Amino acid sequence: MSDPMIPNERADFSAIVDRPPLKLPNGARIVVWTIVNYEVWDISKPMARQVIPAPTGQPLLPDVPNWSWHEYGMRVGCWRFFDLYKRLNIRPTLSINARVCEDYPRVAGEARDLGWEFMGHAYEQGPIHKIEDQRGMIFKSMDVIEKFTGKRPVGWLGPGLTQTLDTPENLAEAGVKYIGDWVYDDEPTVIRTKKGPLVTLPYTVELNDIPMMIVQHHESDHLYKRFTESFDRLYEESKDRAKFISVAIHPYISGQPFRIKALEAIYDYVNKFDGVLHWNGEQILDWYTSTRDVKFGVA
Repeated sequence: MSDPMIPNERADFSAIVDRPPLKLPNGARIVVWTIVNYEVWDISKPMARQVIPAPTGQPLLPDVPNWSWHEYGMRVGCWRFFDLYKRLNIRPTLSINARVCEDYPRVAGEARDLGWEFMGHAYEQGPIHKIEDQRGMIFKSMDVIEKFTGKRPVGWLGPGLTQTLDTPENLAEAGVKYIGDWVYDDEPTVIRTKKGPLVTLPYTVELNDIPMMIVQHHESDHLYKRFTESFDRLYEESKDRAKFISVAIHPYISGQPFRIKALEAIYDYVNKFDGVLHWNGEQILDWYTSTRDVKFGVA
């Protein structure tokens, strides 16, 4: 795109203390937004992440051990997630590579049949900066998910939260209404694009099992520790204004038998509090836009 907009041209600076407090319905205080990530790692390409470095320190193809690590999540780990959220009666947001619908229809079909919200997450896992036809990939991803589920996604999370300066226009044109990539606020905001507005939802990279477990190498219970400490502060602040907290998980990480207990404990903890809502991204979007005059598809 010629003359792309940089972030501070899309969103005016806004200090949270200068805004009127948002209020959730029926006296609720805090929204817990669960984001589950299901992906396709192409064996012919470098893996999205590594749990085992190559013996020589050089990436080798095919990378069978790291591909297999991810594959475990789709064969085994994801079913622990399905069981957990069925038991809790929570329908999370599924951040899904569209190719999962083609390569793992058993997994994608289970999420669809359980009523999970599908959120676009590119066609397959890899940085969006490497895609030659980004617009075409975004439209293809949205089309594949729509065909599989019968509903076009309204949300998008870039793989690794990656965007280029052109991405917001491509997303808005493809029908996306909210994104999780802009991790700059505790509340939803609206950003400008040349194809109409996008809503940013309050997502955080630091309540994601990748940085905690794979990058920072914390023990399994650290997800519980960090989430509950975040929750406690946000719940305290929610006396005065609506608060939101997200948790982002991957089946090859939090779906491991030695980590699933910490994830289960998170929900045991938060459900002891009054005024907690478990909403997916579309529910947050619908509530927020009902409080704002947001006209999607209008530049």
